Amino acid sequence: MLRTLIFASILASNSWAGEFLLLCGAEEVFQIDPAADATAALWTWRARDRPELPEALRNTFRTTSECKPHKDGKQLLITSSGGGCALLEFPSGKALWWARATNAHSIEALPGGLIAVASSVGKGGDQLLLYDETIPMSAIAQIPLASAHGLVWDEARQCLWALGFDELIACTLKNRMLVVKSRHKLPDDDGHDLRAVPNSVDLILSTHTSVWRFHRDDAVFRPEPMLEHRAKVKSIDIHPASSRIAMIQSTKKQWWSDSVHLFLPNAKHSITDAILYKARWLTIKD
Repeated sequence: MLRTLIFASILASNSWAGEFLLLCGAEEVFQIDPAADATAALWTWRARDRPELPEALRNTFRTTSECKPHKDGKQLLITSSGGGCALLEFPSGKALWWARATNAHSIEALPGGLIAVASSVGKGGDQLLLYDETIPMSAIAQIPLASAHGLVWDEARQCLWALGFDELIACTLKNRMLVVKSRHKLPDDDGHDLRAVPNSVDLILSTHTSVWRFHRDDAVFRPEPMLEHRAKVKSIDIHPASSRIAMIQSTKKQWWSDSVHLFLPNAKHSITDAILYKARWLTIKD
């Protein structure tokens, strides 16, 4: 059972510099300190508590699928497979932008005030959607991508990496539109999570049966030695300072887990009755 210690409205800014995990999967996005009590939520957010969100949109965040820090932890990017998408101010929790996208599974901020959303399988899905963060709800561009799941903006190469069912694509921005510049066949189907490896040329990604690294310049996939042959990994993230890995692996019968696994050093944190789908490191800079 998760215990809430501190709510967003009373957080102090300087005290939050450090290493924490953001977790999501059900309607509540929450923050824990894995070095302390993993059952104690330090911060929580629910769409139904946010009066600035349109009322009709609040119930589309019941199964959250992404909780990604942005701007050194000053903002968060949230999606839900129920369709809800939002850019939040952190730690206040105020929604700054919002939209609805079929089976939204990931989200990424791009240059020029743009936001990309991975819209996965379903009617109106299987595509990448591009939004202007000053305009809620309305996409300004889209391109097809079957079972779109993961997104990473690559500042050095000025491209958006996007993970689909059987391919990883790289897209450039041109006239506020996405243009595919390369396609890379996955070594295994069912692409799921995609993250950049800090201080590295690699991306790390999960498929149905394993976890892989992808060299962005050589365009080569290779197994991630520590997590090779781990099936149904829903979330994988590497801490930018310590290189510690956080992973969520779904159970045999569900798309979620009640546990988050850490590596280097190894640990497992289980939260009774929790539905966990994504885990993201939150390192806030003063």
